[in-house]
Amino acid sequence: MVETLTGTNRSKGIGYDELLDMDTHKVPSRFREDSPMEPGPTIVDPSIYYSRDFFDLEVERLWKRVWQMACHEDDIPNVGDSLVYDIASLSFIIVRTGEDEFKAFPNACLHRGRALLTEDAKGLHEFRCPFHGWGWKIDGTLKEVPCQWDFPTVSEKTHSLPPVRIGRWQGWVFINPDDNAEPLEEFLGDIDRHFEPIPFERRYKAVHVAKKLRCNWKVAQEAFMEAYHVVATHPTLLDVMGDANSKYDVFGNLSRAISPNGLLSPHVNPALVAEPLEGAKTYGKVRHALSGNIYERLEEGRVKVTTRDGRTGIFDEAAHHLEGELHHADIQLCNWVGGPLAEGMEEELDPTTTGPIAERRKAEAGAQREMWRETLGDEVDQISDAEFVDTIYYNLFPNISPWGCFDPIFYRFRPNGDNPEECIHEIMLMLPVRKGEKRPESAKIHWLDFDDDYIDAPELGMLAKVFNQDVVNLPHVQKGMKSIKSKEIIFANYGETKIRHFHKLLKEHLAR
Repeated sequence: MVETLTGTNRSKGIGYDELLDMDTHKVPSRFREDSPMEPGPTIVDPSIYYSRDFFDLEVERLWKRVWQMACHEDDIPNVGDSLVYDIASLSFIIVRTGEDEFKAFPNACLHRGRALLTEDAKGLHEFRCPFHGWGWKIDGTLKEVPCQWDFPTVSEKTHSLPPVRIGRWQGWVFINPDDNAEPLEEFLGDIDRHFEPIPFERRYKAVHVAKKLRCNWKVAQEAFMEAYHVVATHPTLLDVMGDANSKYDVFGNLSRAISPNGLLSPHVNPALVAEPLEGAKTYGKVRHALSGNIYERLEEGRVKVTTRDGRTGIFDEAAHHLEGELHHADIQLCNWVGGPLAEGMEEELDPTTTGPIAERRKAEAGAQREMWRETLGDEVDQISDAEFVDTIYYNLFPNISPWGCFDPIFYRFRPNGDNPEECIHEIMLMLPVRKGEKRPESAKIHWLDFDDDYIDAPELGMLAKVFNQDVVNLPHVQKGMKSIKSKEIIFANYGETKIRHFHKLLKEHLAR
């Protein structure tokens, strides 16, 4: 690995402002804006990732008191359409009550507590408890109580469904169970300026995949909040991404990372990746950007690894040694090359290019500009290379990650029911609606269980392979947390800014 310690606040290599100076178009001022956190350290107790007491505290002081994205308006397009939103041990109903009106209620009968809905529903005229038949209109008004004579204190005034505060932002529906919370607009701040040139109100939900993971929701979310993990977790990105020179900023409840693309990672020796690899394939034959070892798919579950001095070994997709003199291999590349593939992946040729940074970024931006021209028209000619090329990913406290510019990714992380050591990772792909065209139907959730592979959701495309790299670490992080003798986890001052910012806000909410 190339040494990156330079005595500065970033790794060796070109800085992000220098890349922006190379842009062929005017760069929006928000890209150059610096809003760093104060230096750390930020230290947390690992028990917050598995403690039942801490989990219960989050329910009481976070999930019952914070603005959180519950669904998209397109998920419930017609009056009476209802969606069940579960978070930890809590459950809520979101219902469209008018053409442009939404309401939310706790998902519980006011008689004996039975959940009114166990799944999403279409075109409801009422909420009817399946246990004893109590009914409410979709606006929450008490409608009917069988044998109401036997409940002399029950009336429309006393037993209509209690409303949950609701707010909307660019097509997303947010709820907050706390009646005394600040308005959603205050919570979001000036968020809109960060989502140009394609705001979410111009997009629709084309893909929605939800996967259950064996780890705390914070463990999963934090794995997607920094580029620091790229060097070990995503070796396939090191020849196209300046991971260690990402830019991090915080804005109220929002945090941002910008990872530059179209250049080598500062960790990589340029001479090593410049060597041509005969027969290179994106998922079938690749060179490790740090070691130079070649990983070649023989068949699913069998990977041949060849070192630069000619030693070989055969491994399975989890990097377990099967045969040969070489006994150790990179688990991420073994999974990338030897894991399950979607149709067509096995023969896909590696498109990796080399050359001057400015030319690489210009060429990639040019290709993206033409690809988007059909959708956006000549508007693309006013958009900078950086907006087309770089990875810009935000985190809105507490648990969503909307990506910026032309990247369609939108994440949500939430506990899986009442278990502190399980969570749900949701991936939504938000694609733009062409001008003048009707909004397509919102995608239904494609559920993946704990042991399912992301590749089982082919609608994710190559992202499935990247997500597999990310989550292979997570159950081992969850397990290892319990063995940290010091009872301290420390986060990098700059490279883990978004995680530090998250824990700052979490601490503030739990202290209320």
